[in-house]
Amino acid sequence: MSPRGVAIPEPHEQLFAATDRLLERAGPAALTSRAITEEAGVAKGVLHNHFADLDGFLLAYAVDRIRALAARAEQLEALAGQQTVTANLTEAAMTLFGTTALTVSRLTLARPSLLGRIIDAFASGSDQLGPVEAAIASYLDAEQKLGRVNASLDTKTLALALVGSVHHLFFTRPGQPLERAAVERIVAALLRP
Repeated sequence: MSPRGVAIPEPHEQLFAATDRLLERAGPAALTSRAITEEAGVAKGVLHNHFADLDGFLLAYAVDRIRALAARAEQLEALAGQQTVTANLTEAAMTLFGTTALTVSRLTLARPSLLGRIIDAFASGSDQLGPVEAAIASYLDAEQKLGRVNASLDTKTLALALVGSVHHLFFTRPGQPLERAAVERIVAALLRP
């Protein structure tokens, strides 16, 4: 436990990481200010020193985790020319809609008012999935230049279809991880000219 008055490096990430652990171990019902700060090993008041209330903290947590997923999607283009296109896109979808997305979706299912606030938080800039679609389209463009994706395919529409399909698959089985084989079938079908 950090002593009173001692600065904590990166308190937001420390609290967010504690929230990750609590959600994975005990689910959304376990999220209280006290449980989060105890899990983080910080004084009880730290959360409220940085956030107005628990809901404000959970909003910041969810937005941070969604943005981190979008940032991971941006790394996809570096994989152009490696493995197979189907393998790369399947792995990207499994990662993007993996543990972090599952955790955030469980949180929003348990706290429906949070979903509206998350949508509002992204309304001023881009939507939650827009950067992911753009990253996938950029990756597909790179693969087209290498001749590994059919030149006649519209990469932006393909990216939208992939994200939409996997998003649908993810949310029609709430609380369950994606089936890799199902995602791979979707990717393979979309890549056919």
